[in-house]
Amino acid sequence: MDGNGRWAQERMLKRIVGHQRGVETVRMVVEQSSLLGIPYLTLFAFSSENWSRPATEVRALMTLLKKFVRSETSRMMKHNIRFNVIGNRSEMPDDINQALDDSLARTATNSGMVLTLALSYGGRQELTRAAAMIAREVASGGLQPEQVTEELLARHLDTVGLPDPDFLIRTSGEMRISNFLLWQLAYTELYFTEINWPDFTISELYRALADFQARERRFGKTSAQIRLAQRS
Repeated sequence: MDGNGRWAQERMLKRIVGHQRGVETVRMVVEQSSLLGIPYLTLFAFSSENWSRPATEVRALMTLLKKFVRSETSRMMKHNIRFNVIGNRSEMPDDINQALDDSLARTATNSGMVLTLALSYGGRQELTRAAAMIAREVASGGLQPEQVTEELLARHLDTVGLPDPDFLIRTSGEMRISNFLLWQLAYTELYFTEINWPDFTISELYRALADFQARERRFGKTSAQIRLAQRS
């Protein structure tokens, strides 16, 4: 969800105003995704690198995050959305973690779309934590090195229980994934748009989804193999 700050600066506004407008886009995308029957939606809300931003901006973002989680929990209940969080929550302030825990508990039994916020999240850091956990299991004798598989590593990631993403949308014209879900994005379809996140409308969302629908996902196979599987 990139481009909030640039959206504000282009209008000679404070960066936090861009983040506030970005929340409106989040609300729209979450609601539309739920209505469309999309089973999983993950939003990269705050990266592990974002802690290095100016302290005033970080504090404002934390305040906005807490307000968002508290205000949107009732909407998640209305739309049967289950809330989820990935990332290093030990770095988050206590009041934020309390708000997150409250929302997680309230929505735990919802059976609709799973909405995941990536907070204080970094793909390299996630992989490092997973490797450390596996190393401790090997060192304790509970696991043999030859038992380490892709499936085992995946079970130690923050996203355990979630499928790998089918589709990644990045706004604002940046052509990179910025340390997001490095393991999970191996076969994800990527979509980049010049539009800043606050200007990402319902029409833009549908344009992106239509682009995804037109793609052929082969996972290493040939087009002929895919067509044969579809006919059988």
